[in-house]
Amino acid sequence: MKALDHETQPLEKWRDGVMTRMLYSALVQSVQLCIFEQFCEPGLGAPIHLHAVEEVLEVIEGEAEIYLRGESSIVRPNQSVLIPAGAKHGFKNVGTGTLRVRATLAAPIFEASYDNRDELSRRYVP
Repeated sequence: MKALDHETQPLEKWRDGVMTRMLYSALVQSVQLCIFEQFCEPGLGAPIHLHAVEEVLEVIEGEAEIYLRGESSIVRPNQSVLIPAGAKHGFKNVGTGTLRVRATLAAPIFEASYDNRDELSRRYVP
């Protein structure tokens, strides 16, 4: 068994003002999960999108407004939201500092469908 040191994983720019740290995916032989953290500047986050699998969004630091199927809720540290497969959702940082969110998807490759076709819809493919 080998422990993964999260702090040594590289940060990558996902979009302007949003950095991502991939923890587990198909790239490290995960076969059922994709787990990553995102660091979002105030006012920024993830646009409305959907996945074919369930996702859990957990706030680690800051405050997020999470949108799910037309509803929204403020989510704070040590709180999470279960996103059903196929449900349109998104989030943004509504605090004054950096928002840190951990996302867990029930698939080893990140795949999403966005209304904005400029977004990359498939990531972390071996």
